[in-house]
Amino acid sequence: MSLDWESVTAFALGLPDTEMSTSYGSPAVKIVSNGRAFIHTGREADSFVLAIDQDTKEVLIETDPDTFWQTPHYHGWPGLLVRYDSSDPERVHAMIERARDWAAARPKVKPRPRAKSNRAKQ
Repeated sequence: MSLDWESVTAFALGLPDTEMSTSYGSPAVKIVSNGRAFIHTGREADSFVLAIDQDTKEVLIETDPDTFWQTPHYHGWPGLLVRYDSSDPERVHAMIERARDWAAARPKVKPRPRAKSNRAKQ
């Protein structure tokens, strides 16, 4: 079985309390109840971003660096890149489920304050 963005999102959207949305202007799958994204497109064409706890991230990178990896952009952030051409799509699906559960257990996203318009100052 080959992975691509469509198959990854279809799998994620089959999990409870999920919806298609955006994260930083890019397509993402989020938790409906708290607004937390757990997968989204990334900067690398051959991979997607999986938001997951730091401990799991370190284990995944150590045990399967051909599938789970990061660029300097993701260092220190609870997320990593996942290559679509993984030799173990079942493990990728299991990690998507784990990421969904981790995101669902986190607090609701706080709304960001809107920037003030320059027109209001004129």
